[in-house]
Amino acid sequence: MTSQLAKPPLRRTGLGSVRTMLARLSSSASERELPERVRKAIQEQADATERLIGWIQLGVVLTFATLYAVSPKTFPAGQAFQPVPWVIGAYFGFTIVRLFLAYRISLPGWFLLLSIVIDMGLLFLLIWSFHIQYMQPASFYLKSPTLLYVFIFIALRALRFEARFVFAAGIIAALGWSILVLYVITVDPNDTMITRDYVAYMTSNAVLLGAEFDKIVSILVVSLILGVGLIRGRALLVRAVTEEVAARELSRFFAPEVARRIRGSEREIAVGTGEVRDAAIVNFDMRGFTRLAETHAPDEVMGLLSEYQHLIVPVVQRHGGSIDKFLGDGIMATFGAASPSDTYAADAIVAVEEALAVAAEWTAATRAAGRPAPEVNGALAAGRVVFGAVGDETRLEYTVIGDAVNLSAKLEQYNKTLGTHALCDAPTFDLACAQGYRPRTTPRRITSAAVPGIGHPVDVIVLVP
Repeated sequence: MTSQLAKPPLRRTGLGSVRTMLARLSSSASERELPERVRKAIQEQADATERLIGWIQLGVVLTFATLYAVSPKTFPAGQAFQPVPWVIGAYFGFTIVRLFLAYRISLPGWFLLLSIVIDMGLLFLLIWSFHIQYMQPASFYLKSPTLLYVFIFIALRALRFEARFVFAAGIIAALGWSILVLYVITVDPNDTMITRDYVAYMTSNAVLLGAEFDKIVSILVVSLILGVGLIRGRALLVRAVTEEVAARELSRFFAPEVARRIRGSEREIAVGTGEVRDAAIVNFDMRGFTRLAETHAPDEVMGLLSEYQHLIVPVVQRHGGSIDKFLGDGIMATFGAASPSDTYAADAIVAVEEALAVAAEWTAATRAAGRPAPEVNGALAAGRVVFGAVGDETRLEYTVIGDAVNLSAKLEQYNKTLGTHALCDAPTFDLACAQGYRPRTTPRRITSAAVPGIGHPVDVIVLVP
């Protein structure tokens, strides 16, 4: 219903109706309904293309000028009127202005159409001037190979991936050449210069209307083929940009490693698919945050939570970890699960120590400013886990499953019992040391600790008292 209401009245005439028709040919209803951020990304691509077109046009006009400067002049010596330098100069000036504007603003559609008119107009003015410059009948310019540059200008419009401008360039070029042909056969009422003899056409200034018709048809057909190809290419461009924007948004909800995994998957991700990994699991938590949340304003609580997460997350990522999930004031991270690593345990311990050091400074500074700030605890455990997708077909989540996940969570809670800030189990600590971790001091070891929720004694290492 929305697309039907959006259609303009059928009885619309003039340039507006032509513009609307071209716009419909180059954009589908689905594109017009894209989110604003996707349309903005597509527009940014179009703006970059306009700058590229401007530089190519500058190269073309400089090539024109160079060829004219070095080529021998065949017009009579002392010829007063030499239009070529004037036309090249005018086109150079317009190209510079257009290139300048392309870097300053997003060029509107009407300006691009005007640019096409000026491009073609200056080219045909140059071709028209040949019979004056070389003192020949008007039909002389119809044999000029300079007409081939029309296809360069049409092809330039194809770089933007908007078929309407290619169609417009083709129509304007065909109309321009038609006017030049009409001028030739009407400029002298006593001699239209028209012939039906192909040999006479090739060996004189005679005009063969069939040949000129072939040129016009060629311009229109090439424009049509390019335009149709661009319509299909535009659909692929829109899809690519849409997926790129979606991938950027996806990275905000998933760890970058997981987002890359989802984008690069050759098969559809389904529930029940997983991989075995040797990984370290880290859990962070703010001690006493629940009580604080009950006694303070929601905005203050969320602001505090945001500050805490902005501190911890970069430290985890800097050491190769991936954020698995946020659990209220808890943060669960993995090392070696989303991206396999040979130093996952060592990286996890270093990340925990650095994160808690940063958190301690933040807690002290926040309290000094008169605001509440709970202390931060952390714990980790390493072992074999399963990394994969869980959920159902309508809602999936990448996560890790295994004994190390449970042990890490229980050790984090055990901090409260011991009055410590960071713990890990002894096997994980030994593994980290084997992977290159070097503790700054000799850590305290608690043998056969009874960690709540764990059915067997655990040798615990106090990383941060």
